Amino acid sequence: MPNNALKKRSPLLALAVAFGICFAAAGIGALATGHAPEYYRALTRPGWAPPSWVFGPVWTALYSFMALAAFLVWRADGFRRRPVLTTVFCLQLLSNSLWSWLFFSWQNTSLALLDIIVLGCLVAFMLSKYWSFSRAATYLTVPYLAWIFFATALNCQIWRLNPSA
Repeated sequence: MPNNALKKRSPLLALAVAFGICFAAAGIGALATGHAPEYYRALTRPGWAPPSWVFGPVWTALYSFMALAAFLVWRADGFRRRPVLTTVFCLQLLSNSLWSWLFFSWQNTSLALLDIIVLGCLVAFMLSKYWSFSRAATYLTVPYLAWIFFATALNCQIWRLNPSA
């Protein structure tokens, strides 16, 4: 394959890998949510809690933004050259998947709350580093961090309203 063809395919491959990694993490988290709507409805929730059907579309968009942001950072500087950023990116995916297991499958809202706080810190760190590589990646990550802040507040309220959960 000529070198120019490889250069043209490489970004497409990197984009596919970014989406694959992000949606693999989403899939691992989704495995824990088989009975999520029933469990969520059974919890005492604050009045501002969204209905369960909102979460799927929101997370689909957020994982797509996450993959695009990772691709833009890779294109700007490459993840191999930034091992700390790569590690934090992977850790936030792990933390994100773990939250679903803690909250829905293991029904441990207190550990889920600790996990989502760690997740918020990891994403905030990632966001601060993205700025130097790609403004677009930064802007794509802002809704993710905003949703994590919202989800943290919701998790906290559910934990407070359901002491046995």
